[in-house]
Amino acid sequence: MRKLKFNLPFIKYQWLMIAISAVFVITGIVVIATKGFNYGIDFKGGVKLTYKFATATSEDQIKEILREKNLGEADVVRYGEPADSRMVVKVSLPEEHAVLGETITSILTEKLGANSVTLESEETVGPRVGKELRRKAWLAVIFSVLLMLIYIGYRFDFYFAPGAVVALGHDVIITMGAFSLLNKEFNISTLAALLTIVGYSINDTIIVYDRIRENRHLINSNNLNDIVNLSINQTLGRTIITVLMVLFVLFAIFFKGGGTLHDFAFAMIVGFISGTYSSIFIASPCYIGMYRLMPKIKKLFGK
Repeated sequence: MRKLKFNLPFIKYQWLMIAISAVFVITGIVVIATKGFNYGIDFKGGVKLTYKFATATSEDQIKEILREKNLGEADVVRYGEPADSRMVVKVSLPEEHAVLGETITSILTEKLGANSVTLESEETVGPRVGKELRRKAWLAVIFSVLLMLIYIGYRFDFYFAPGAVVALGHDVIITMGAFSLLNKEFNISTLAALLTIVGYSINDTIIVYDRIRENRHLINSNNLNDIVNLSINQTLGRTIITVLMVLFVLFAIFFKGGGTLHDFAFAMIVGFISGTYSSIFIASPCYIGMYRLMPKIKKLFGK
C-alpha cells in the first residue's frame, strides 16, 4: 500500500460533522414541509413568455400592468445583458386559458406601444398537464434512488449499503431544502439537476467505498477508524480535482448563465458540495458503525 504525503484526520471529527449534517437535514425537512416548493410553469400550468423591449422597462412595471388587468401576480425575470432588455414573464392560472399568451402580449403592447414589445417565444402548459408532470417528476426521483440502492446492494454488502442510503438522502434533502428556503423555482431543469446529483452522490460514495473494500484486509477492531480515514485520504486527490473542475464550470454558469440556467447551476453547486461532504463525513462513518454493529446483529439472530 503506497504511502501518502498527508493523512487528514477526517474520522476524528465525524461526530461533529454528523451533528452539523443533522441540523441541515432537519432544517431542510421542516422548510419543505412548511413552505413547500415554488413550482414553475412546467409543474403547475400557465404560460411562459419571453419578450424583448425596445425601451427601458422594469420588472415592477410589467407586474403592475398585469395586476391592473386582474391577471394575478406575475413572475417577471430579466435575463441576459441589461442592454438587451429581455424579460421572461410567467403567469399561472387555475384553469385552462388557451389565449393567455395573446392576451398578455396585447396588454403590454397597449400600455408600452406597438413597436416597444416583441414576443420572442411562448410556452403554455395546462394545469392538468402540469400536475401530471409533477407526479411523474417525483416518481422519476424515487425510482432513480431505488435503482441506485439496488445497485449498491449488488455491488457491495450490508456493511456498505446503509451508508449509501443515508448519504443519498442527505444530499437530496439538503438540495431540495435550499430550493424551498430560497423560494427558487422548481422546474424541469431543477429536476434534471436533482437526478444528476443523485448519480454524482452515489458515484463519489462508491469511489470511497471501493478503496475501503480494497483495504478491508487490514482492518481490525483496533485500527478501523485509521484504515477508513486512510482510504478517504487515498481518494482525496481524485475527489478534489473532479469537484473543482465541475465547480469552475458551474460557477461560470451561475454568474453568467442567467434565467433558468442560474437555478440549474445553483442546484448542482449545492448538490456537488453536499455529495462530496457526505461521501467523507456520512457514508464512511456509517460503514464504521455497521462494522461495529454487525457482530451484535448476528449474535441477536443467532448467526
